[in-house]
Amino acid sequence: MADSTEETEAQPRRTPAEWRADIVGLVAGLVRWVGLLIALILVVHVVLVMGNANTGNGITSFFRSWAEPLSLAFRDLFTPDDQKLKVLVNYGLAAVFWLVVSTVVAKLIRRLA
Repeated sequence: MADSTEETEAQPRRTPAEWRADIVGLVAGLVRWVGLLIALILVVHVVLVMGNANTGNGITSFFRSWAEPLSLAFRDLFTPDDQKLKVLVNYGLAAVFWLVVSTVVAKLIRRLA
């Protein structure tokens, strides 16, 4: 039976470059997931508006309160007369923006590190 020192010596030590690669991968993945979560919040808000969800409902107001600041300048980019179309286009564009930006930033993080 081998003692514990022999078992740890048999395992190769991780180099700083390997640790850095793992941390960079974690940060890039985190950026990607945050972008995906923001896009999901925006899409759920669009679905609730398009489906005529009760504006007094807690779920609807929760998603609206998060979607408004996350839509950035897209909130009033287009101003059609139909309020549903306005939400669909503007918040939909904001969701696409967050997906694209988070993907690009994650790739840049991986390449620069």
